[in-house]
Amino acid sequence: MTHTHHSRILAGFLAVFASAATPVLAQDALALQITAAASASEPVELSLEALDALDQSTFTTTTIWTDGETRFSGVPLKALLAHLGAQGSTVEMVALNDYAVTMPIAELEDDAPIIATRMNGETMSVRDKGPYWVVFPYDSDPKYKTEVNYSRSIWQLNRVRVID
Repeated sequence: MTHTHHSRILAGFLAVFASAATPVLAQDALALQITAAASASEPVELSLEALDALDQSTFTTTTIWTDGETRFSGVPLKALLAHLGAQGSTVEMVALNDYAVTMPIAELEDDAPIIATRMNGETMSVRDKGPYWVVFPYDSDPKYKTEVNYSRSIWQLNRVRVID
Protein backbone atom coordinates (compact mmCIF):
# COMPACT_ATOMS: atom_id res chain seq x y z
CA MET A 1 0.00 0.00 0.00
CA THR A 2 1.16 3.50 -0.73
CA HIS A 3 1.23 6.38 1.68
CA THR A 4 -1.61 7.99 -0.28
CA HIS A 5 -3.74 4.87 0.10
CA HIS A 6 -3.20 4.89 3.88
CA SER A 7 -4.12 8.55 4.01
CA ARG A 8 -7.35 7.91 2.08
CA ILE A 9 -8.32 5.06 4.39
CA LEU A 10 -7.57 7.16 7.47
CA ALA A 11 -9.46 10.16 6.05
CA GLY A 12 -12.45 7.92 5.24
CA PHE A 13 -12.43 6.40 8.72
CA LEU A 14 -12.20 9.82 10.36
CA ALA A 15 -15.07 11.15 8.23
CA VAL A 16 -17.30 8.20 9.18
CA PHE A 17 -16.30 8.46 12.84
CA ALA A 18 -16.88 12.22 12.93
CA SER A 19 -20.27 12.01 11.24
CA ALA A 20 -21.35 9.22 13.60
CA ALA A 21 -20.09 10.96 16.73
CA THR A 22 -21.23 14.52 16.09
CA PRO A 23 -25.02 14.08 16.51
CA VAL A 24 -24.58 12.06 19.67
CA LEU A 25 -22.34 14.67 21.27
CA ALA A 26 -24.48 17.58 20.12
CA GLN A 27 -27.75 16.14 21.42
CA ASP A 28 -27.22 13.60 24.16
CA ALA A 29 -24.26 15.09 26.02
CA LEU A 30 -26.03 18.42 26.63
CA ALA A 31 -29.53 17.10 27.27
CA LEU A 32 -30.47 16.72 30.91
CA GLN A 33 -32.93 13.86 31.38
CA ILE A 34 -35.48 14.50 34.11
CA THR A 35 -38.14 12.15 35.43
CA ALA A 36 -40.28 14.45 37.54
CA ALA A 37 -42.64 11.89 39.08
CA ALA A 38 -42.32 8.28 40.14
CA SER A 39 -45.30 7.47 37.91
CA ALA A 40 -43.77 9.08 34.80
CA SER A 41 -42.85 6.50 32.21
CA GLU A 42 -40.90 8.84 29.94
CA PRO A 43 -38.26 11.29 31.11
CA VAL A 44 -38.26 14.88 29.85
CA GLU A 45 -35.09 15.99 28.08
CA LEU A 46 -34.04 19.59 28.61
CA SER A 47 -31.43 21.18 26.38
CA LEU A 48 -28.91 23.75 27.58
CA GLU A 49 -31.13 26.41 25.99
CA ALA A 50 -34.17 25.15 27.93
CA LEU A 51 -32.19 25.21 31.19
CA ASP A 52 -30.96 28.74 30.37
CA ALA A 53 -34.58 29.88 29.97
CA LEU A 54 -35.37 29.00 33.62
CA ASP A 55 -34.58 31.10 36.70
CA GLN A 56 -30.81 31.40 37.08
CA SER A 57 -28.58 31.73 40.11
CA THR A 58 -24.92 32.81 40.14
CA PHE A 59 -22.38 32.71 42.94
CA THR A 60 -18.63 32.70 43.43
CA THR A 61 -17.09 30.17 45.79
CA THR A 62 -14.05 28.02 46.35
CA THR A 63 -14.46 24.25 46.09
CA ILE A 64 -12.36 21.29 47.15
CA TRP A 65 -12.05 20.36 43.44
CA THR A 66 -10.98 23.66 41.88
CA ASP A 67 -8.20 26.19 42.44
CA GLY A 68 -9.16 29.60 43.81
CA GLU A 69 -12.57 31.19 43.54
CA THR A 70 -14.85 29.96 40.79
CA ARG A 71 -18.02 31.58 39.50
CA PHE A 72 -20.86 29.12 38.92
CA SER A 73 -24.17 29.85 37.25
CA GLY A 74 -27.15 27.67 36.50
CA VAL A 75 -30.61 26.61 37.57
CA PRO A 76 -31.44 26.10 41.25
CA LEU A 77 -32.48 22.45 41.57
CA LYS A 78 -35.56 23.48 43.59
CA ALA A 79 -36.70 25.87 40.81
CA LEU A 80 -36.17 23.19 38.16
CA LEU A 81 -38.27 20.65 40.04
CA ALA A 82 -40.98 23.24 40.72
CA HIS A 83 -41.03 24.20 37.03
CA LEU A 84 -41.63 20.55 36.13
CA GLY A 85 -44.24 20.03 38.85
CA ALA A 86 -42.12 17.31 40.42
CA GLN A 87 -43.82 15.16 43.03
CA GLY A 88 -41.90 13.01 45.47
CA SER A 89 -39.72 13.19 48.54
CA THR A 90 -36.26 12.46 47.15
CA VAL A 91 -34.29 13.55 44.13
CA GLU A 92 -31.76 11.17 42.61
CA MET A 93 -28.97 12.67 40.51
CA VAL A 94 -27.01 10.43 38.15
CA ALA A 95 -23.75 11.10 36.28
CA LEU A 96 -22.65 9.94 32.85
CA ASN A 97 -20.75 7.04 34.49
CA ASP A 98 -23.92 6.02 36.43
CA TYR A 99 -22.59 7.34 39.77
CA ALA A 100 -25.72 8.36 41.66
CA VAL A 101 -26.52 10.43 44.75
CA THR A 102 -29.80 11.25 46.45
CA MET A 103 -31.03 14.25 48.39
CA PRO A 104 -34.29 14.83 50.26
CA ILE A 105 -36.36 17.40 48.36
CA ALA A 106 -37.18 19.03 51.72
CA GLU A 107 -33.48 20.00 52.05
CA LEU A 108 -33.41 21.93 48.76
CA GLU A 109 -33.11 25.68 49.24
CA ASP A 110 -34.19 28.40 46.84
CA ASP A 111 -30.63 28.96 45.61
CA ALA A 112 -28.79 25.81 46.71
CA PRO A 113 -27.78 23.61 45.22
CA ILE A 114 -27.75 24.71 41.59
CA ILE A 115 -27.29 22.63 38.51
CA ALA A 116 -24.38 24.62 37.16
CA THR A 117 -24.44 25.02 33.41
CA ARG A 118 -21.39 27.30 33.41
CA MET A 119 -18.14 27.71 35.30
CA ASN A 120 -16.56 31.18 35.03
CA GLY A 121 -19.04 32.00 32.27
CA GLU A 122 -18.15 29.02 30.06
CA THR A 123 -20.06 25.81 29.46
CA MET A 124 -18.23 22.78 30.85
CA SER A 125 -16.91 19.91 28.76
CA VAL A 126 -17.28 16.36 30.04
CA ARG A 127 -13.53 16.45 30.70
CA ASP A 128 -14.03 19.49 32.91
CA LYS A 129 -16.88 18.16 35.08
CA GLY A 130 -19.61 18.96 32.55
CA PRO A 131 -22.01 19.10 31.00
CA TYR A 132 -23.66 19.89 34.35
CA TRP A 133 -22.37 20.00 37.91
CA VAL A 134 -24.45 20.18 41.11
CA VAL A 135 -22.78 22.81 43.31
CA PHE A 136 -23.47 24.63 46.56
CA PRO A 137 -22.26 28.11 47.56
CA TYR A 138 -19.74 26.44 49.90
CA ASP A 139 -18.13 29.69 51.14
CA SER A 140 -21.42 31.39 52.03
CA ASP A 141 -22.21 29.18 55.02
CA PRO A 142 -20.36 26.43 56.95
CA LYS A 143 -23.44 24.18 56.56
CA TYR A 144 -22.48 23.66 52.91
CA LYS A 145 -18.96 22.46 53.77
CA THR A 146 -19.99 18.99 54.89
CA GLU A 147 -19.16 15.52 53.65
CA VAL A 148 -22.84 15.03 52.83
CA ASN A 149 -22.97 18.11 50.60
CA TYR A 150 -19.61 17.33 49.03
CA SER A 151 -20.93 13.87 48.15
CA ARG A 152 -24.06 15.47 46.64
CA SER A 153 -21.91 17.72 44.44
CA ILE A 154 -22.11 15.38 41.49
CA TRP A 155 -20.45 16.36 38.24
CA GLN A 156 -21.00 15.07 34.69
CA LEU A 157 -24.68 15.13 35.66
CA ASN A 158 -27.01 13.95 32.93
CA ARG A 159 -30.06 12.46 34.70
CA VAL A 160 -32.34 13.65 37.51
CA ARG A 161 -35.12 11.47 38.86
CA VAL A 162 -37.72 12.24 41.51
CA ILE A 163 -38.52 9.17 43.59
CA ASP A 164 -41.05 8.20 46.29
